[in-house]
Amino acid sequence: MPFHFARPLLLAALVLTLGACGKSSSDRAAASGDLVVRIGAAAPLTGNQAHIGKDNESGTRMAIDDANTKGIVIGGRKIHFELISEDDQADPKTATIVAQKLVDNKVSGIIGHLNSGTTIPASKIYSDNGIVQISPSATAVNYTAQGFKTAFRVMANDAQQGRVLGEYAAKNLGAKKIAVIDDRTAYGQGLADEFIKAAQANGAQIVAHEYTNDKAVDFTAVLTAVKGKQPDLLFYGGMDPQAGPMAKQIKALALNLKFMMGDGGYTPEFIKLASNAAEGAYASLPGVPLTKMPGGKEFEARFVAKYQPIQLYAPYCYDAVNAMIAAMQKADSVEPAKYLPELAKISHDGVTAKIRFDAKGDLQGGAITLYQVQQGKWQPLETLGAGSALIM
Repeated sequence: MPFHFARPLLLAALVLTLGACGKSSSDRAAASGDLVVRIGAAAPLTGNQAHIGKDNESGTRMAIDDANTKGIVIGGRKIHFELISEDDQADPKTATIVAQKLVDNKVSGIIGHLNSGTTIPASKIYSDNGIVQISPSATAVNYTAQGFKTAFRVMANDAQQGRVLGEYAAKNLGAKKIAVIDDRTAYGQGLADEFIKAAQANGAQIVAHEYTNDKAVDFTAVLTAVKGKQPDLLFYGGMDPQAGPMAKQIKALALNLKFMMGDGGYTPEFIKLASNAAEGAYASLPGVPLTKMPGGKEFEARFVAKYQPIQLYAPYCYDAVNAMIAAMQKADSVEPAKYLPELAKISHDGVTAKIRFDAKGDLQGGAITLYQVQQGKWQPLETLGAGSALIM
């Protein structure tokens, strides 16, 4: 064939090839006749909690990628799941904007939000539109106490976590005089309140309750106020961007006390931010240690190979996605109204635990593990059940 004829044909073939390469996996799936099902996710992907938000996003993405390799058929059609991920900036107002955007994008379910303070206002929008929501990390009691049938979570709540922390501080650590600081978010304040109730019920005295916010970095004033009360232990309700600097400033002010946090402080980032001041700190995390989770070791190996070391909630995101998809398969439908009843009664063998929900949408039989920083790493101390019974 003469070159002047071959050249246009070659260019046309190149354009077609490039066009195919430029299509998204969802476009290719739709072109092949697969049904594209959108799953929304929301977390802080920018700002001082972005490391935790991206961890959530990666755990969610890995579950969706895994599902797409299985060739799942629902309602007689092969399904291609697509992740629609949004940045809520850990801000309640932004979260409601993001929630409406996800609803408008016609997602079949939501994984998120990360923070209780964003999850709670967003949950009403999802409920009003009949969209199923599973939070992998929002622990505030109020999230599921609102009565929304669309709201679920795959880890224990703060009533359980706060009780375990308060009892442990008073009984196991022998704290008689306790100071509390919280960041006034739905999570930080809620956890601190539950901690206080449990600590007092076990004989401890709350000698100070101070406040900060989730953007602060200087805690000199509140810590100086705390120091004057001479507490044995300081409990902080908040996240690691504040907990790390706080630990450093505790050491700089020579406060001779134990430092305790909830799950918001149980991260590698806390140790990085606090440096050598992290040593000896205590924190909790709903669930059992990763190495004792049913699929924890395998999940960690695959996750680290694909992304980076787990920050906090990635395994719970993975379970949230798979519980949602399992409910869709049981209902043989991706429509929230049809698979919601199946999700409410699901019994799914997850990476973190067996996923079963109570009437409120809370995880049944949630455990809490206590950790301490020892030689620069978080080490598990004890795992306790929701009723504070030791789990061996």
